[in-house]
Amino acid sequence: MDHKAKHILIVGGGYVGLYTALGLQRKLRRELKTGKVRITVVNPHSYMTYQPFLPEAAAGNLSPRHVVTPLRRVLPRVRVLNGKVTKVDHAGRTATFEPSAGPSEELPYDLIVMAAGSISRTLPIPGLAEAAIGFKTVGESIALRNRVLALLDRADSTTEEHVRRRALTFVVVGAGFAGVEALAELEDMSRDVVKYYPTLSEKDLRWVLVEASDRILPEVGPEMGRWTLEELRARDIDVRMGTLLKSCVGGHVVLSDGDEFESATIVWTAGVKPNPVVNAGDLPLDERGRIKTTTRLTVAGTEGAFAAGDVAGVPDVTNPGQYCAPNAQHAVRQAKVLADNIVSYLQGRPLQEYRHKYAGSVAGLGLHKGVANVYGAKLHGLPAWFMHRTYHLSRVPTMNRKVRVVADWTLALFFKRETVSLGELESPRDEFKAAAATG
Repeated sequence: MDHKAKHILIVGGGYVGLYTALGLQRKLRRELKTGKVRITVVNPHSYMTYQPFLPEAAAGNLSPRHVVTPLRRVLPRVRVLNGKVTKVDHAGRTATFEPSAGPSEELPYDLIVMAAGSISRTLPIPGLAEAAIGFKTVGESIALRNRVLALLDRADSTTEEHVRRRALTFVVVGAGFAGVEALAELEDMSRDVVKYYPTLSEKDLRWVLVEASDRILPEVGPEMGRWTLEELRARDIDVRMGTLLKSCVGGHVVLSDGDEFESATIVWTAGVKPNPVVNAGDLPLDERGRIKTTTRLTVAGTEGAFAAGDVAGVPDVTNPGQYCAPNAQHAVRQAKVLADNIVSYLQGRPLQEYRHKYAGSVAGLGLHKGVANVYGAKLHGLPAWFMHRTYHLSRVPTMNRKVRVVADWTLALFFKRETVSLGELESPRDEFKAAAATG
């Protein structure tokens, strides 16, 4: 390798990280082959998760393996390191890398791309850390699916009323995309599978959606938000608007409206915040704690640093004074401009602005149910559900994954939904340890 090779370090392998690396891999093919440029992607996992498909994976409509893209397979010319960057010293052009195992090391670089994404934004609510689960990773998605099915098993296998009631009460906090889609898909699944339980019926299921504001799904606009609220309530989902979760110690839920009840499942989807790595370094931050970014996706006042996605405060040139929303639609489009701008930067050419007017949003609300507001066209029911699937199929990376997703959907047309809980996958050694303890 040429010792003068330009090293591009990409922190994060989500939407921005993967799509930027894909773009650079294609545009810098000759430079990568000759050793003039090398690219490293640092990500905790060896795959990128297509998060809009997590609700369908949780509901059993998609295989969990088909909602992730293996980084090493799709980025053969890129070095992929599994672990996380814990500090960025841009003045010294080094990043502290903490691998999955072993001691930390310093990674020197010439150009850095901050694309570490976001993490769940939690509040200091008693019991939240111990009793709740998030909905940002494929692990959380499948664990939640297994939990819902296992709790149906538990309720059907006991005559204790309080045990049944606790098991069949499911709480989701946050009525944005993640919360509404997760709740709607899982509730739809639970209705579908409860008929296999002789002592249970749909009326025994209690789904509660808790939202602090007075709006649901703000991304699809007020009109479609109201329609979604009516749709959920028509399905006997208990939607609490203008309500806060005050406590959930040991699964005892206390709401700000005075209601209290027991629940074995609490899902927290009430917002996200930038990855903590943004606070561990010398890159400038804006008033919201994101990396201060220009319209050209460079870090403000800094040479050789770029940022995009959830960690970046990117000014929205189509809406002066506002910032681009932290969503997949912007992240994928920003990555394309980012790859072009990095190539232009290396070649000494002018950089282009990121300009994309928000097209609207689509959300799935269970099988054959959805809501959409795209370019002013408002849809709900089957047409919106079809648009939701079509849009996200077009956005999921690689043809391999597109074909596998279509295959899953096609099989679902002819075969019933899988209803088996495989919760033991999360603790596979328990049975062996119990056997060993008996001697």
